[in-house]
Amino acid sequence: MEYRFLGRTGIKISRFCMGTMSFGGEVDEEASARMFRLGRKRGINFFDCADVYNKGRSEEILGRLIQDCREEVVITSKVYFPTSDDVNASGASRKHIRHACEASLKRLATDYIDVYFIHRFDDTTPLEETLRVLDDLVRQGKILHIGASNFTAWQTAKALGLSAAESLTRFECIQPMYNLVKRQAEVELLPMALSENLSVLPYNPLAGGLLTGKYGLAHLPESGRLVENKIYQTRYGQKWMYEAAEKFSAFAKQRGYEPAALAIAWVAGHPAVTAPILGARDQEQLETCLRAADIILTPELRGELSALTPQPQTATDRNEEGSAHSFYIRK
Repeated sequence: MEYRFLGRTGIKISRFCMGTMSFGGEVDEEASARMFRLGRKRGINFFDCADVYNKGRSEEILGRLIQDCREEVVITSKVYFPTSDDVNASGASRKHIRHACEASLKRLATDYIDVYFIHRFDDTTPLEETLRVLDDLVRQGKILHIGASNFTAWQTAKALGLSAAESLTRFECIQPMYNLVKRQAEVELLPMALSENLSVLPYNPLAGGLLTGKYGLAHLPESGRLVENKIYQTRYGQKWMYEAAEKFSAFAKQRGYEPAALAIAWVAGHPAVTAPILGARDQEQLETCLRAADIILTPELRGELSALTPQPQTATDRNEEGSAHSFYIRK
């Protein structure tokens, strides 16, 4: 397993991160333990979690699994989404973050969380308030580093600016959605991460299962998240995505690759990406995902794969900047 530094910190994390969203939900505790042990055997030391995953059950299971190796693993959790019906049990306010962090520490049965994410930008709480309470938690030793999940580039940049101006703990990583059919991160988030030395930990590298080789226009899913979950149905329900999935699957099989492994290798192959988050429901799926490490993604192969889906528009209307007809290219 290859290891890389987390942002500007001295922490080394494995090239792949194991997601635990299925722990305690689609996957019972016994199966979760088997996947955890497989990941550890393959060198994974990085495990991603959140307080809302299966109403805290995922944190509880992960907490039990890390008891005999706590100092050898890097764990994350997240705060923002509602954890109860209480009017203040959501968001990124000082009150909610303090309470949510204590609750996560208790469920994880640990006295610190390595990386604590704001799960979503809070449109109502001043960003200064959020950053100050996170800085307090770092100073108290309850969290070591902080990150932003589902933030836009301007939201992340604003946070970095405030942290620098106020001498507060800064974000060291971001967690965007990124896969072959969801490439918006390429426009500003990934270039920003390279510029600011932020680690990028993309989720959904398989597009909710769309890029596993099972689906296409001729093979629409009959059950599962892509059909039953309204969020995933909205996220991956467009016709062109199934067309792209069909082309991708045919390409992978023609070249002798497992589609799931190739899809993850494509995400991991972007120079800004530190560690894609792998989600699985059993050991077999996890084994397939981990085989992405064996794929040598040449620039030519990445280019061929990228050509299967639309390249996102540039960040400004000066789309000629990405062509040979640019007004001025500095050399």
